[in-house]
Formats: sequence, C-alpha cells, structure tokens
Amino acid sequence: MIYDVRQSTVYQYASPVSFAHHLLRLTPIDRQHQRVHAAALDISPAPIERREGIDFFGNRITWIAFDQPHEGLTVTVAARVAVDRIVTVKPSGTPPWEDVRQAAYTGNDLSPQAPAHYLFPSRQVSLDPEIRDYVAESFPAGRPVLEGLVEVMNRIKSEFVYEVGATTASTTPPMSFALRRGVCQDFTHIMISGMRSLGLPAGYVSGYLRTARMDDQPRLEGADAMHAWVLAWCGGKAGWIGLDPTNGMLAGNDHVVLAIGRDYADVAPIDGVIFASGAQKLDVSVEVVPVG
Repeated sequence: MIYDVRQSTVYQYASPVSFAHHLLRLTPIDRQHQRVHAAALDISPAPIERREGIDFFGNRITWIAFDQPHEGLTVTVAARVAVDRIVTVKPSGTPPWEDVRQAAYTGNDLSPQAPAHYLFPSRQVSLDPEIRDYVAESFPAGRPVLEGLVEVMNRIKSEFVYEVGATTASTTPPMSFALRRGVCQDFTHIMISGMRSLGLPAGYVSGYLRTARMDDQPRLEGADAMHAWVLAWCGGKAGWIGLDPTNGMLAGNDHVVLAIGRDYADVAPIDGVIFASGAQKLDVSVEVVPVG
C-alpha cells in the first residue's frame, strides 16, 4: 500500500520568542516493511541553523535554531511511503513467553534493534506492580507469547476508554492505568510497562494511521492525529511485531511508522527550548491517504 502523508504542526506563542532550539522527529525513514519514496520537511519561519541526522534507534532527526523574534512556528511534513506489513505469524506458533524472556535476558546483541534495549524502565515507563499483575493474567505458564500479547491488547481495547483530554503527554502509566482512560500514548505505555515487568521486550512506535476509511469498516481510533502502538519482540524467529491496543489490532498496512524508541520521550515529534513568556497554542493536523 502506498500513502501520501501530510502533517502540519502549528505553534502560536502569546509573546514573541526571542530564541529557540528544537529537535524534530517528523521525517519517516526506510524500515523493514516500509519504504519512503520521497519526503520533505518545510519550516516557517526559516531557521538560522538546520542540521539533519540519524539517532541511535535509526530515527531521522532535524536540529533547528532561531535567534530572531517570531510569534509562531509551522512545520509541515509531506511524504510518499510504501507499506508492506502483512503479519503472517500465527500467535499459537510463537514460543512460550518464558522462553522469549530467557532469550532476551541472555542475548549478547547490543545493536539498535536488540531486545536488550527494551527490557528495563525508561524515562516515561516505570515498572508498576498493579500493571504487572494485570498483564500477568494473560500469561499462564507455557503460553505462546503472541497469544498472551494479543489478549492483553484486546483487554485494554475493551476495558479502557479512549478520551482525548483525560491525560497529558506527561501522564505516567500508573496514573492512566488507574483512570482506565486516555489516548494511544497512554495505552501503549501501559502495555509496555506490563510487558517489561514480566521480562518481555517492548518498544514504543510513533506514526500514523490511514485516515481514509475503508469500505464497510469503522474508522480507526486515533486517525487524523499522530498515533502510537507497541512493538513486541516475540523471539528470534518471529522477531518484532506491532500491536495497537487503541484499536485492538496487529499493526499492519494501515500503520505508517515514523519513529521507534523506548517510550514517548525517545520519539517526541518536537523537543526543544524557547525563550519567551506566556502560553502557547498547538494545532496538529494529519492526512494519510492511499494512492495505490
């Protein structure tokens, strides 16, 4: 499936910003099952400094700086991306979850895709005992790892309420777990926390969903905005598999990957520092339209 992706991010400041330094993670990059045909990142006003690079996890990053007063910032991304992510692994055919845990802890691979990087607490994902016990209900002894993960994903989908505004970007997994509501970031962090508490490697994916609704199918939750889902390591043979707890589905051709990390802090679309006073307003719009 080929998509035209367009995202517009607009900041409006209450007072002019005299100086700013930002790190952007808004340009997709070639990955397994995904190929970028073209991509462009437009920034207004034009920064005085701009540099491109790749971070440890393979995400494309852009550093920008401003030294003149400006009252707003607009970042527009346009890309054409081909996705071929058909999941053929049968959940019942994956190894027992205990074997996956053992392999993750005893492996000596430290490359960016190694499961070792996704086993431990990270900046925005703590290992909470209540979340651990919730996820552990789906992992009796000997259960195939993907069977348990699919059950956890579907339980979150059915037992938690998708509600924009119930949480913020800084809400912790225990807080959103107690609320039983939130958005894709919250549900992804909760599932990651529970998996890591059991010794199962879990990463955080930021990206997009198809915004055009398929015939006779309901609209995906989280379309028209940036989306997040879990990347779970299911053993050496099955590898990494995406699970979307917001929609209760495996990540497939409806999901376009933008960045991968340990949690939201590793993949935040815009980081940085501004020198200004007063509040700021943020508007984000996303379109992911199939073209072939």
